[in-house]
Amino acid sequence: MTGAVGSLPAGRSFGSSRVVDWLKRYLPALIVFVIVIAVWEISTAGPGRRVIPAPSSIAAAAVQNFETLRRSTQATFYEAMGGLAIGTIGGLLFAFASARWVLARDLLLPVAIATSAIPIIAVAPILNNWFGVLNPLSKMMMAALLVFFPVLINVTRGLVEVQPAALELMRSNAASEVDVLRKLRIPNMLPFFFTALKVGATLSFIGAVVGEYFGGTSEVLGRIVLTSMSSGNFPLAWAGILIGAFAAIAAYLAVSLIERFAIPWHSSQRPD
Repeated sequence: MTGAVGSLPAGRSFGSSRVVDWLKRYLPALIVFVIVIAVWEISTAGPGRRVIPAPSSIAAAAVQNFETLRRSTQATFYEAMGGLAIGTIGGLLFAFASARWVLARDLLLPVAIATSAIPIIAVAPILNNWFGVLNPLSKMMMAALLVFFPVLINVTRGLVEVQPAALELMRSNAASEVDVLRKLRIPNMLPFFFTALKVGATLSFIGAVVGEYFGGTSEVLGRIVLTSMSSGNFPLAWAGILIGAFAAIAAYLAVSLIERFAIPWHSSQRPD
């Protein structure tokens, strides 16, 4: 009985310490965010059309065009997530081949590096012509190009750069290549993979929006931003830009949450 009563303060102390840790980690960023918004609002308040409008004007434009922005965000999100899936699957397949065969690594990595060096603005019109301007697949492939390279490089590193001592230990115990892959290389690769996936989650939105600049349906974020800028409706354009940024951040946080549950044993997921 005494033990049960005595455990309550400890529980409260643990809960309060978590609140304090959360405040130490996030409160400074929240304060800076509020200050930036306040300064932005004060410095851009007043009559006249501005290229960078006040946050209140952007919020008002978002409310007035809520349904259009909702449909546009849904379409762009679909394109970005499709590109993320295609680029991730392609990067994984090439990475496993590169890690397994030295010849494949020598052939595929230079091609991947050359592909990543091509300006995406030059690729977008080509993809639109290949797959069709109105076809979401053209924007997905644009996003996939940006996702493919970080996934390929990081996963290849994770599969190849295992500890020599661990590899020698498994081989001394007559472990097969499948066992080495399953028990050593893949667990070592997972932190690299999730790092690439977090980068790819944000890059996929950049690829999708850039692809939309060069054609597509009218209700996608890229077209909303482009037509609004052209007509001088800067609050609506900035609303589309910020919604795209928030969607990319949400995708990043979703991948981070999945990483937390997928590899809780890794040092990056343990509290300091």
